[in-house]
Amino acid sequence: MKNYRIVIAVILLSISCSSASGQAVTKASLRPKQEERLFRSKAVDRKIKEMMKKIPDAEVAWMFEGCFPNTLDTTVHFKEGKNGEKDDTYVLTGDIPAMWLRDSGAQVWTYLPYIKDDMALQRLIRGVILRQFRSIRLDPYANAFLIDETQESNWKSDNTKMLPGVWERKYEIDSLCYPLRLAYAYWKLTGDDSIFDGNFLETLKMILNTFEEQQRRNGPKTSYKFTRRTTSLHDTMENYGYGHPAKYCGLIASAFRPSDDSTILPFLVPSNFFVINVMEKMMEVVKEEELQKRMRKLVEEVKRGIEEYAIVETKNFGKVYAYEVDGRGNVLLMDDANAPSLLSLPYLCDMPLSDPIYQNTRRMILSEANPYYFEGKEIVLENGTRVTPRGIGSPHTGYDMIWHMSIIMRGLTTDNKEEIEECIQMLRATTGGKGFMHESFHKDDPTQFTRSWFSWANGLFAELVMKRYQ
Repeated sequence: MKNYRIVIAVILLSISCSSASGQAVTKASLRPKQEERLFRSKAVDRKIKEMMKKIPDAEVAWMFEGCFPNTLDTTVHFKEGKNGEKDDTYVLTGDIPAMWLRDSGAQVWTYLPYIKDDMALQRLIRGVILRQFRSIRLDPYANAFLIDETQESNWKSDNTKMLPGVWERKYEIDSLCYPLRLAYAYWKLTGDDSIFDGNFLETLKMILNTFEEQQRRNGPKTSYKFTRRTTSLHDTMENYGYGHPAKYCGLIASAFRPSDDSTILPFLVPSNFFVINVMEKMMEVVKEEELQKRMRKLVEEVKRGIEEYAIVETKNFGKVYAYEVDGRGNVLLMDDANAPSLLSLPYLCDMPLSDPIYQNTRRMILSEANPYYFEGKEIVLENGTRVTPRGIGSPHTGYDMIWHMSIIMRGLTTDNKEEIEECIQMLRATTGGKGFMHESFHKDDPTQFTRSWFSWANGLFAELVMKRYQ
């Protein structure tokens, strides 16, 4: 990647992190050297210093000091717009050399509260939004992109319409929602409506076209199909690339889940909730009558589809939300760790924590009723605290692998301080000594993990710590 090559650095520079309780722990810094950081934000650095004084657990403070700036330190490539050019920011997901629409929007989300005090940071996030819009206009069915058209994708042989500049073409509803979520929040914080120009309107129309087509009014054979030569069933789609047959019911089909695994039943319920949320926000932004009409119609149809097909009466938990449905009465009761998930609905979709169906669903998916819920062996920390790792995994990583994201999301979707603290201690105990969040870890051995560099999860951990201690 020439100018965009990442230097992965775990610096062997010892520093002493003092906690508010008077304890101290000497640890190697998790941050790269000053000269190796890709982007420095004075506002973020100030926040780190402030939080280090508030976090009573020195180990958690050490982890926070590394995780919170990880996206800025190691994944962002910002090009300031000059002479009429627009700001442009390319964001790696971490240890995969591509920019996911979902991940990039979530990675910089953590920094939004600080953009009023840091104009450079504000422009960096503006650059992310503009690049996301440009990527969607290139291909609204793609989920991940290369920095430019000269790069070559590892998945160029996939049986789908691969365009130059596309890394992967797994159509996922949430890939089109996260950029709108980020743009709306950025606008509300800054008042900068210059992002909502003609290019944005073209982007929004392409998103609406995609969602309307994937409501499948005319059957399962749409303009999009996808297959891959692979030994992993979840990496390709059945029925020659069109997926499971679904009946029109107002919901929107998603070929793949946020984990990048193919759906079993096409109508992915958490992602449909996400559509409602972002489209209602876009109706506040866009006043064009025809677009307003289309967005309102889409929201009404998706809401009706959820009410009629995605709420299921269960024996042990009462009414719950299904994870996937097909509009024919078939449902899949489970949850996957990656967000949007059923667990994440209050975090991503403004659902009240008090929603009774959500609470029933939460009890179900945080139990063995969810086939991807795992509990491991008890861990005794050096301070005597006893921790039992437990959380949601994914078919993406297989049996017995708990995702850090699910533990974090559990903490972000509760107001119970004891539960939040339990989640933080689970995270503290399961990094395999690395101090960073991973994609997943083995329930009985945290030194067995996937993805040593997963920037989005690091940012989410920082959000959880700030929720608990500030």
